Amino acid sequence: MTPVAWLVVAIAIVVVILAVGYVVMTNLNRRRRLKERFGPEYDRTVRERDSRKEAEQELHARELRHSRLDVRPLSQESRTAYARKWSEVQERFVDAPGFAVTEADALVTSVMTDRGYPTEDFEQRLSDLSVEHASTLDHYRRAHEISRRAARQDATTEELRQAMVHYRALFQELLDEVPARSDGHRAVRSSTREADR
Repeated sequence: MTPVAWLVVAIAIVVVILAVGYVVMTNLNRRRRLKERFGPEYDRTVRERDSRKEAEQELHARELRHSRLDVRPLSQESRTAYARKWSEVQERFVDAPGFAVTEADALVTSVMTDRGYPTEDFEQRLSDLSVEHASTLDHYRRAHEISRRAARQDATTEELRQAMVHYRALFQELLDEVPARSDGHRAVRSSTREADR
């Protein structure tokens, strides 16, 4: 082989190596970004799917769907009203824990609706919430399961108390969220947390 042919082969090999490296790095960066965004929901989705690729495609599809939703922050007046309603639900827990859990579920759904999330189907709610609220999804899942059992009068008072704690985690996150700052990060208001205590 001539020196020119060797040079062409060497360049072709380098180009192939660079292309493979680029694809690998792109996939690793995408995976890292999805893990950071979805947290424990990433791992849960990977466990539930046949492959990591399928799970990552689903999470990406969730992001696309979420980007088409008209999700918006609540007004200060709405946040204050919801914080007051939550306090009332917590007070009712003492006398009627099952009813309070049902009210807590309805209140979380109401906040989601006002924020612009579709709320018809529970699994779709989880999917839509996972994009911005992945850290509280397990709370929501647990609370919802206890609420379903409470409706059949098959939950203990301690389980009902746990459901309230779980609902509160998502409720507070939905209530306190404000629009993204100019640097792309979300700020969180603490005023409603103080009003809620």
